Amino acid sequence: MALLIVIYLAFISLGLPDGVLGAVWPLMHQDLGLALSDAGLISAITSIGTVISALVGHRMVARFKTGLVTAVSVAATAFGLWGFSVSTSLLSLSLFAIPLGLGAGSVDSALNNYVALHYKAHHMNWLHSFWGFGASGGPVLMALTLSLGHSYRSGWRLISAIQAVLMIVLFLSLPLFASSEREEPTKRTTDGVKRGAKRSGLSLILASFFLYCLIETSTGLWAVSYLVQVKHIDASTAALYGSLFYLGITAGRMISGFVSLRLSNGKLIATGLAVIAIGLVSLFLSNETSAIFALLAIGLGCAPIFPSMIHETPRRFSIEASARVIGLEMATAYVGSTTAGPLFGLLAHLVGLSWMVGLQAFFFLLLLITLTLFFRRTTAQSV
Repeated sequence: MALLIVIYLAFISLGLPDGVLGAVWPLMHQDLGLALSDAGLISAITSIGTVISALVGHRMVARFKTGLVTAVSVAATAFGLWGFSVSTSLLSLSLFAIPLGLGAGSVDSALNNYVALHYKAHHMNWLHSFWGFGASGGPVLMALTLSLGHSYRSGWRLISAIQAVLMIVLFLSLPLFASSEREEPTKRTTDGVKRGAKRSGLSLILASFFLYCLIETSTGLWAVSYLVQVKHIDASTAALYGSLFYLGITAGRMISGFVSLRLSNGKLIATGLAVIAIGLVSLFLSNETSAIFALLAIGLGCAPIFPSMIHETPRRFSIEASARVIGLEMATAYVGSTTAGPLFGLLAHLVGLSWMVGLQAFFFLLLLITLTLFFRRTTAQSV
């Protein structure tokens, strides 16, 4: 029980830094004399570091075990966040973005694999909901710091200090990780990874993670602009409606945790896809009143898909292959999230925002196809 509490805290901490840079950048770039667009470079460096560490995370876990990898990775994120608080140039911000990205990717892949192997589906959903609390809480902490008359640098230090406290807790929890972590012989692990990586379902699940993150991130980035420019809804009202999308994801994962006690991962994913379809149709037909339902529905539909796909991984690719496959899934997910902004921005420029829902529907159909084929071509195993 104590270890589970630590893992829940780790997921909150994992989400804390995610939305802070965007929230504070209008103030930071003016103070540092940087361009507004420079945030894109910092974000890209962080994302590249995250993808790299997610790809190699399984090797680190195999050698050093989940607890130590998680603790050191959180230390890296704490260092990167502290670095943001003392940076005075784009170069220094870019350099400190490296440990921030590397740490985040390792924590994500290591903990998701650990939870998929050791806990039931409801914990996976609830943990990802707690990540949402962290992602929402980071900007709130920064705003609170600024409202109290402190600088944004103090806000970065506060979030870094929270990460540092978690790092200490994780190091103290290493015996708990060691006592519960499965011990797998090296040869069996290597062979299992090779068998799992060769399964025909691997490309399908990776494509599914890419497409899902493309849909989720593009909705968060462009739905409000769609409501303003295409549906002619007031900007402040549209922004409020946009927040309902994230509320739907966070609340939906709490609800999905309870529902998963009765439904399998596959049925949860199917239910989520059905709700997304309803939400997309509603968004296309929406007016100022029904737009509330549309974005909330898309968020609720998205909620169970990501954690359920992760939790299903050991059952479809074997315990031995799980760490590597989940690392690949996290890396592909980050690529999808990073691609969504510029891809939909380019498409909006070429064909206009009025086609946004149609484009999302196209990617949704691709997601539906890849997940259907994945469940048909792979066989669940007991874990």
